[in-house]
Amino acid sequence: MKNRYFIHRMTLLAILIAIVLLMSFTPVGYLKIGALEITFLVVPVTIGAILLGPIGGLILGLTFGLTSFIQCLTGMSAFGATLLNINPFLTFLVCVPTRALMGFLTGLIFKGLNKVMKKDIFAHIIAAVSAPLLNTIFFMSLLCICFYRTDFLQGIAEQLKTTNVFSFIIAFIALNGLIEIGVNFIVGATVSKTIYTIYTKRNPKVVDSTIEKEQELNNI
Repeated sequence: MKNRYFIHRMTLLAILIAIVLLMSFTPVGYLKIGALEITFLVVPVTIGAILLGPIGGLILGLTFGLTSFIQCLTGMSAFGATLLNINPFLTFLVCVPTRALMGFLTGLIFKGLNKVMKKDIFAHIIAAVSAPLLNTIFFMSLLCICFYRTDFLQGIAEQLKTTNVFSFIIAFIALNGLIEIGVNFIVGATVSKTIYTIYTKRNPKVVDSTIEKEQELNNI
């Protein structure tokens, strides 16, 4: 039972990592509108966090963050490349730890909700909405802490006609934040709930012991 459980989890994790990598370096993963970059990579991270727990979410979030930083290094992201030229270390902090923490916390949120609302679609919906919210909050908070006073962000702030950091954040994320939440709400919640339901029916004993097995793996 332990081997079967482990193999299923590792296989799903590998598939989701491959999806994150594929989306990261193809137009599927991002919608770029000028300086704005709307990412859909939160979707596979959310699915993994729900189905694999906090550690799975952490690994997928870390993968997402690293690919985001690679885009800064390669110039695939004009916005990220500009931040990199200002300060590479701070750019790494904005890109990587924020996404890893988002994946981890999304897994924790679903794990907690699932204990109360077991097999309930609302647990999936809340977790799916939490992921893009957390991603936006962490990314924008660290971005403003590290770069708001730079000429680059001040130039964007002038274009957006904002007068302080709070109005800048609201104006900057008004479009992409809503789109990311909408996409993740529809795709993330639906896909994760569908897979979870199918897997539960086929492997009830494995799913029912998920929390116990996860605790054993985390203690290794």
